[in-house]
Amino acid sequence: MKLVIIKYNAGNIQSVLYALERIGMEAIVTDDHAAIKSADKVIFPGVGEASTAMSYLKERGLDTVIKNLQQPVLGICLGMQLMCAYSEENDTQCLGIFEEPVKWFKTNQPGIKIPQMGWNTIYDLKTGLFKGIKENSYAYFVHGYYAALGEHTIATTDYIQPYSSALHKNNFYGTQFHPEKSAGVGEQILRNFIDL
Repeated sequence: MKLVIIKYNAGNIQSVLYALERIGMEAIVTDDHAAIKSADKVIFPGVGEASTAMSYLKERGLDTVIKNLQQPVLGICLGMQLMCAYSEENDTQCLGIFEEPVKWFKTNQPGIKIPQMGWNTIYDLKTGLFKGIKENSYAYFVHGYYAALGEHTIATTDYIQPYSSALHKNNFYGTQFHPEKSAGVGEQILRNFIDL
């Protein structure tokens, strides 16, 4: 099993590597096109800002590589948002794999903090990514932008309003939460991804 983590300027790579180690998996961290294309599974992590990350991917031709991958790909947090068509974060055109737009949380409710940071539940779980995961399990989130609900939504979370906490289309999967920081639930989701 060749598992590759895409190396770029917004990757939260170390915690993903540790989580994979905990489930007995090793991954190669690379931005080499041939290595990414030849992997059995690809993880596209992310923490940071959408427009800077997209510019970096385009400069290195990684945007085209990611869009054309045929094997299972898992985008995490910003990685998932970059797989959407568009982000309100600095008016960014993204990869366009998922049609769901990425929007900024807006609220005038007192006491509601943006970004959302911490544990929240995931529900309406669909596809093999959530095999063995109970409805309303807790996952760990850190984000100020969210993907709207749409035809590719495979998990939902409520914060200010319901939004997509996971997306799936063809061989592409994305989670808004961090499976690598979501304890046993996250480890099971990573195992499920590896088993796809």
